[in-house]
Amino acid sequence: MSHLDRRLSNSSTLRRRFHHRVSLLRRCLLRVLHRILLCSGRKPNNTYSMLAPALPTPSPPLVGASGEIGREEMDVAPPALFQTHDLDSDLVSLKISLLGDCQIGKTSFLVKYVGDEKEKQGSPMEGLNQMDKTLVVKGARISYCIWEVQGDGKTEDQIPMACRDSVAILIMFDLTSRCTLNSVLGWYKEARKWNQTAIPVLIGTKFDDFIQLPIDIQWTIANEARTYAKALNAALFFSSATYNINVNKIFKFITAKLFDLPWSMERNLNVGEPIIDF
Repeated sequence: MSHLDRRLSNSSTLRRRFHHRVSLLRRCLLRVLHRILLCSGRKPNNTYSMLAPALPTPSPPLVGASGEIGREEMDVAPPALFQTHDLDSDLVSLKISLLGDCQIGKTSFLVKYVGDEKEKQGSPMEGLNQMDKTLVVKGARISYCIWEVQGDGKTEDQIPMACRDSVAILIMFDLTSRCTLNSVLGWYKEARKWNQTAIPVLIGTKFDDFIQLPIDIQWTIANEARTYAKALNAALFFSSATYNINVNKIFKFITAKLFDLPWSMERNLNVGEPIIDF
C-alpha cells in the first residue's frame, strides 16, 4: 500500500505542477494581449483589465558605492517598450540653458553629454540648438531639454526663449581665450533678465588644450575664473568634451541641487587639474 500511496502522491504533485505552469503561461499570454490591445488603441475587455499590471523594472540606484551620484553608464533610461502617452506620463521634462561666445566648444560639449540621443535634436528657430537627454532619478524619468544659444552676435533675441523657465543656466568660456572669460558677466546679466531662479554654473571648456599653457598662465586664468564664479554665485567646472572631463559631473551636480540629493564630490582647486569649485 505504501508503494501505491507514493505513486498516487507523485502523480498528484506532477498534476499540480502542470496546472501551475499552464496557469503562468496563460497569464503571460493575457498580459501580452493586453499590451497589444493598448498599443492598438482598443480597450481590453473586463477579463484583461482585471489582471494585475506587470511589475516595473527596478531603476538603477542614483548613489553609487563610492558616494558619487549615479553611474555614468547607467545615466540613460532604458527605452520604453511602447511610445504611448499613457506610458510616458511619468516623464518629467526640465529645461536647461547653454550660453557663451561662439567657437568655444558648446556644441561639442552638448553632443558629448547627450551621446546616442543627439539624433533627437531639434532646432526651434535660427540661432538656437536643442538636444534632449533622459535620466532615471530615484525611479522617475527626467528629460533634460538643453537649449544652446549659438552666441555669434546675432542671436540676442533668442536669449529670452532659451532662458525662460530654465532650471539651470550654463555659461561657458574657452579656457585658452581670456576674452571669452571676460564675456561671461554679460551673458549672465542677459540671462538674469529673463530668469532669476535658475541654478548658475560657469564652465571652462577645452581643458585638454589649457593644460598645455605655461603654468603661470594657467594659475592666472584659474584665479580669474574663480573670481567670476564667486561674483555670479555660480559653481565652477573645468571640462573637456574631447576627453569627457567633468561633462557628466556637471549635470549630476545640477540634478543633485534640483532634487536635494546627496553630493559627495570634493572641490578640486589644484592648478593643472580640472577645477571643481562650488
